[in-house]
Amino acid sequence: MTDHTFEVSIRWTGDRGTGTSGYRDYGRDHDVLAAGKPDIAGSADPAFRGDRDRWNPEELVLAALAQCHMMSYLYVAVQQGFTVVGYEDTATASLDVHRDGTGEVTGVTLRPVVTVVEADRVEDAEAAHAEANRLCFIARSVAFPVHHTPVTKVRAAG
Repeated sequence: MTDHTFEVSIRWTGDRGTGTSGYRDYGRDHDVLAAGKPDIAGSADPAFRGDRDRWNPEELVLAALAQCHMMSYLYVAVQQGFTVVGYEDTATASLDVHRDGTGEVTGVTLRPVVTVVEADRVEDAEAAHAEANRLCFIARSVAFPVHHTPVTKVRAAG
């Protein structure tokens, strides 16, 4: 077994001169930083007084799940011997917010559209999503269900 560690830094940039003197007095803007990588401009969702032009934490969790599933899926394709030539996903997440201000992501649905070369492997390609979900580090780490609604296409001969 190999252990890996990851490190990111968060830098709040939303001080408007009075800090957190009131709920409306500070910005939610921040940067997500990792050595050697471009910064990610973050904020809260606009519903929570954030900047819609910046990534919010819920979107980043959703993106991490979609990325992880894709990487796991591509690995499974190689292991099972079918060829993926295209992969896109439009993922959604549901967030429940309670009256006391708490909340949680209650579910995610990934909608991968996968294009394979082999017409006789479509069933295998669709079944591979379950194995990819089992292998995905992020999906294994969250406390909510990650659903999959895959579509498999076959690349047209040409």
